[in-house]
Amino acid sequence: MLTIIGCGNLNRCDDAVGVIIAQRLQQYLAENPHPHVRVYDCGTAGMEVMFQARGSKKLVIIDASSTNSEAGAIFKVPGKELEALPEPSYNLHDFRWDNALAAGRKIFQDEFPEDVTVYLIEAANLSLGLELSPVIQRAADRVFEEVVTIICNWSMVNY
Repeated sequence: MLTIIGCGNLNRCDDAVGVIIAQRLQQYLAENPHPHVRVYDCGTAGMEVMFQARGSKKLVIIDASSTNSEAGAIFKVPGKELEALPEPSYNLHDFRWDNALAAGRKIFQDEFPEDVTVYLIEAANLSLGLELSPVIQRAADRVFEEVVTIICNWSMVNY
């Protein structure tokens, strides 16, 4: 199973990019079914990422980043590079997708995907709002197309 998870906050302009791409991929799959592929909009719920990834062979996570890089820059990073165990906390809002990768691997062991790729798109605007910046929309289109290629390649190999 290939699992694709979009993360972000739809109310924070460019932070929504992962969720918007996931929604576009869900529409793509509704029109072009691939039985060994599933797509989730996990918003800001790190715990949800951990549970939805369980049982997958390959995992793709898409999210915005804020690293002071050029807006619209796309970073494709192996998941192992970004795994981070959560700091002790009683607040589940502090449990992010990077924590989900580390915790999921510890908890689910062989049931958690080894093959993890994270797409990060550098945000231009993280203030309150409902629209992506034009440069982020263009980057989102490129990531969408790349992930569709991953879906098609996965489906050819796993039928």
